Amino acid sequence: MAEVPFIAIEGPIGIGKTSLAKKLSDHFDFHLLKEIVEENPFLGKFYDDIEEWSFQTEMFFLCNRFKQLEDIEKKYLTQQKAVVADYHISKNMIFAKRTLQADKFNKYEQIYHILTKDMPVPNMMIYLHASLDTILERIQMRGREIEQNIKASYLSQLADDYEAYMNEFEILHPKIPVIRINGDELDFVKKQDDLESIISDVQQQLANHIAISK
Repeated sequence: MAEVPFIAIEGPIGIGKTSLAKKLSDHFDFHLLKEIVEENPFLGKFYDDIEEWSFQTEMFFLCNRFKQLEDIEKKYLTQQKAVVADYHISKNMIFAKRTLQADKFNKYEQIYHILTKDMPVPNMMIYLHASLDTILERIQMRGREIEQNIKASYLSQLADDYEAYMNEFEILHPKIPVIRINGDELDFVKKQDDLESIISDVQQQLANHIAISK
């Protein structure tokens, strides 16, 4: 049986993951999986006081993403229906390592591995990255009130964490293609040529690495 395309898009806050996921979903007619963000009741408090509210925030995200992936596996992947997601569940560990104190991180890590040990794994990753100025500009442009208190220092640390994570991901998963997109150079929202270039790269990786069932 042919491998079902399961594409995950990752990158720091505000980089354009959902926008790109929607565009790829429309182009390839793949099911769109969007992470739950604003529904998190702890998120606003988290951005005001990260240390106080990090555990509650991360646990909410983990449980909801676990449920989403469980549903995606049953309703789409096992039915040979392709999926493009605007996140990879392993992002939870990026944020948890940055925000949780050691004792709470140890508890969180145990729960994370229990929940994700048999979750479906994407067979293609798209990594969006950009300078801090570009990230801040895009967060301001999309105007989510809940994000206006995010500190630039936190975003800068997060961008570095993502870069380290993706470098490690490519080493640990050499058979999973990773498409890196520089947000300082490409604007797939405003420039159709940039979007078509990304679509071409995705199409090539699908042809080379994933046998799409007809």
